[in-house]
Amino acid sequence: KRFSGTVKLRNIPRPKLRICVLGDQQHCDEAKANDLPHMDIEALKKLNKNKKLVKKLAKKYDGFLASESLIKQIPRVLGPGLNKAGKFPTMLSHSESMTQKVDETKATIKFQMKKVLCLAVAIGHVDMTPDDLVNNIVMAVN
Repeated sequence: KRFSGTVKLRNIPRPKLRICVLGDQQHCDEAKANDLPHMDIEALKKLNKNKKLVKKLAKKYDGFLASESLIKQIPRVLGPGLNKAGKFPTMLSHSESMTQKVDETKATIKFQMKKVLCLAVAIGHVDMTPDDLVNNIVMAVN
């Protein structure tokens, strides 16, 4: 009955998507260099599983990237808040470039079909060229 999935589009449909990096020291330094919002494990521990604070964090950003070393600790440190909001972090390893991973996250759209038989998904923005839009529409539909 239910249907959900993700599709990576060729062109970024929402360039203004806010993504936060939950990282170890190396990733935090890289995020700082790239001017991306970031938090380390100590900052996450300060939230102390406080539901309101975790919810606030989930609302503030549209997506999260987390270091491989931290991804297992996140549910333990933050509780189920991020997962409930449907924003569980994507894994970020040291071998791949952070800006590439951020762009990839921005280009990925989520499909979720529940009881209502219709899907609404962002596949483009006003400043895109018609060709880019066509590419994204074809990718999303297929």
